[in-house]
Amino acid sequence: MGDFPVIEGFAVGALAANCYLVACPQTREALVVDPGDEAERILARIRERGVTVATIMHTHGHFDHISATEALLAGLDAPVPVLAHPADEYLYSLEMRRGGAQFGYPLPAHVTMPDSTITDGMAIEVGRLRLRAIATPGHTPGSISLLLESGYDDSGDGVQGSGSAWLLSGDTLFRRGIGRTDLPGGDEDAIYESILTRLYPLPAELTVYPGHGPATTIGEERRMNPFVRGA
Repeated sequence: MGDFPVIEGFAVGALAANCYLVACPQTREALVVDPGDEAERILARIRERGVTVATIMHTHGHFDHISATEALLAGLDAPVPVLAHPADEYLYSLEMRRGGAQFGYPLPAHVTMPDSTITDGMAIEVGRLRLRAIATPGHTPGSISLLLESGYDDSGDGVQGSGSAWLLSGDTLFRRGIGRTDLPGGDEDAIYESILTRLYPLPAELTVYPGHGPATTIGEERRMNPFVRGA
């Protein structure tokens, strides 16, 4: 697996939302971010990687990012916590999940509600990796971005390796785009504020892995994003 934090992303479901597998190379513990569909495919990658899932996280509560959660939990060897921001609780109702059925997303008999809440600045530890939650409301009230702050070496001294930092931006910031705000709970002013004040101040070289589409960097989006230009 190497010495540096592992991040693997792959698009799942009819709306091609990116699911990410984040793994600590020392402990082989992993975080699954946004399991939107194709649970068996996600489980297959977990087995192929030889990692143990410690936590599932949702960057926000839209069905294309959460609909494989129930099947994923059922396929794991042991129960794990599901993390999400409490402001998106309204998106976990059966009524909201039914919206995904028309696109072929699974509708479970019993919807899994997050059992742990993410708050702004919260540290999420995956093995020896430390990630920080950044509240980025706008696409939804509870949208969260996730910043890898440090990757640890075998000594456990908390040494950050070169190139080991990156950001998961959910549906807040895309390559040359931003998340839509015309769905229930969306707020156009809030998403602009989140990008300008929470994400664009991050280092220009920081790699951004979005909820849809290819990766980018903070610097590229400051210069090139047609919706929100940075200084």
